[in-house]
Amino acid sequence: MKIKIFLRLIRKILPNLLLEKIQSLQSCLLSKWILHSGSQVIGLSHKPAMVFSPHQDDETFGCGGTIALKREHEIPVYVVFLTDGGQGFVDVDSHLEAKNVQTRKQEAVKALEVLGVEESSIHFLDKPDGKLQLLASEERQSTIQQVIQLLKIHQPGEVYVPHRKDCHKDHEATYEIVKEAIAQAKIDTELLQYPIWLFWEAPLFLKLKFHDIATASRLTITSVREKKQKAISAYTSQLEILPPAFVNLFLQSDEIFFTESDKS
Repeated sequence: MKIKIFLRLIRKILPNLLLEKIQSLQSCLLSKWILHSGSQVIGLSHKPAMVFSPHQDDETFGCGGTIALKREHEIPVYVVFLTDGGQGFVDVDSHLEAKNVQTRKQEAVKALEVLGVEESSIHFLDKPDGKLQLLASEERQSTIQQVIQLLKIHQPGEVYVPHRKDCHKDHEATYEIVKEAIAQAKIDTELLQYPIWLFWEAPLFLKLKFHDIATASRLTITSVREKKQKAISAYTSQLEILPPAFVNLFLQSDEIFFTESDKS
């Protein structure tokens, strides 16, 4: 709670342009440090994968290269979107929200087609955007059951979720829902966390601790980098809103993932 209050104060005090420059610098430095000093190199796993994405674009930003590499090797990849993406970054009226939902679904199908994922391997759970953490107990359990069913059907050897400290309520809720579903389903799978907002939003060591960084790994995606960039370009509606410096974080030659630490 203290961290969230601190971050709110920072946003109020600093002008938007200055704040964006600071966020760009800190996220660039942090990601480069982890890539070059704080992570271990991993090779491509040939296990089938299931990627859980809070919104339509997180899957491509966070692990688009990994998805593309797996599909080039004909490894099954399934993508599950938990929210409908209707809100975007601002509160919108119901008419615009419905339009956003359709637009972002179309963009997701197009982006994933670029990465090699068939539409039949894409699942939309259509939970309300921005409210995943606020689901009533019954609806939350229903969502967990949906995830359990998908896990049991596809039996992924790897599951990708946003980082548990990803500085976005929907992202952190996605992690919690999926982790609970894995526990209830009692399936044997590896849980890998991909950062989206973590480097951009959280000042170093306020949320990301040394024991978190110690679990970092990186996968080289150089051979599919252009394919990932093309997939990101499919999300036109989001590229009109997102800071260019933020988008550039995901155009590097490696993708970063975290596993659980003993102190998590």
